[in-house]
Amino acid sequence: MYKASFEKLRAYIESQEYKGWDPYDGLNSKLFQSIPFAKNSRLMRLIWIQAFKKSSVNFRGLARVEKDYNPKGLGLFLSGYCKLYQFDRTQEVRSRIHFLSEKLLEMQSKGWSGPCWGYNFDWQARAFFQPKGTPSVVVTTYVGSALLDAYEILGDKNLLETALRIKDFILKDLNRTYDENKDFCFSYSPLDITQVFNASLLGSRMLSRIYHYTQDEEVLNCAKKSVQYCINHQNSDGSWAYGTLPYHRWIDNFHTGFNLEALSTYRMYAKDSSFDKQIQLGLDYYLATFFADDGTPKYYNNSVYPIDIHCPAQLPITLSSLHVLEENQELVDRVLKWTINNLQDQYGYFYFQSGKRSTNKIPYIRWAQAWMFLSLSNYLVETLKIPEHEKENYNNELAG
Repeated sequence: MYKASFEKLRAYIESQEYKGWDPYDGLNSKLFQSIPFAKNSRLMRLIWIQAFKKSSVNFRGLARVEKDYNPKGLGLFLSGYCKLYQFDRTQEVRSRIHFLSEKLLEMQSKGWSGPCWGYNFDWQARAFFQPKGTPSVVVTTYVGSALLDAYEILGDKNLLETALRIKDFILKDLNRTYDENKDFCFSYSPLDITQVFNASLLGSRMLSRIYHYTQDEEVLNCAKKSVQYCINHQNSDGSWAYGTLPYHRWIDNFHTGFNLEALSTYRMYAKDSSFDKQIQLGLDYYLATFFADDGTPKYYNNSVYPIDIHCPAQLPITLSSLHVLEENQELVDRVLKWTINNLQDQYGYFYFQSGKRSTNKIPYIRWAQAWMFLSLSNYLVETLKIPEHEKENYNNELAG
């Protein structure tokens, strides 16, 4: 069932050539850009982008929003193909890994201390405005990790060197908020000073992976201080709010998954077990809180709706990262079966969100397709019975 679902999804995204719409791309509208009083107003930008995100009717054709490459989406696709290569080691897959790697190298944001990437649209949030291409630690981390995944298959030194230089963007361009212990939170981008825990932990995740290659102690020290800051803000039940601002105090499914995955990756590459207790506490909360008995993925800790494709997509990724997918196989199967039965279209793509009365079926390329592609590729790697000698040969190739 899962392999068939994955192949249908793969056929769809390849037919789209990795281009598509995004929940937040409303400000790319040529219609909106032609209205000076609107495009220069924070309130109008916020209203416009939220109207596009929340509407289940796709107005993008009417408003002249074109399908486009999204750097984060391309990074997720690239990591997914690198997972796929473990059980489909064909030239076809290698060629797609090469294409996506080269495309991401082309799409770097210019003028910063190190390689970095941002979204392909202006983005107005409540806390800040990000012009198109403004680099963020979130987009940059997913791209950087994907480039390292690709390097470990292709052996292209340019991919490695580009990914390692991301440390200069994280350490020099991002703002920091310090606490009384001099631990700190990385900002989301160079243009804001918000404290968003998953964003800062993604910075730590990327730095720890860079440290794995460079053994640079400054990189490791900064990664740990960011982790410690976010651990200091973990609630006693194991949960995290999204951030520290008054309107960032919600607790949700997939950001909890992001936090756990980032912490697990940091732990592995930093060889630091000092946060094991907090990771386990967070994992226990995550598994006990966000998934119903029938496999329905809940959005919030206190509410099911809107059911968002990010929630089931992140589950196999998080559990795979923590090496606990097998022991939670029954839960993962329930959630994935529910997701495929309720959120996958006959044409292969996955829907954005499902509410109590209606479902938003717009086929967002990054938010839905890229995440489910990576999710299912993680799941298949974990569950397909790859012969041990093939695993050994594959690992030897990577080591070489």
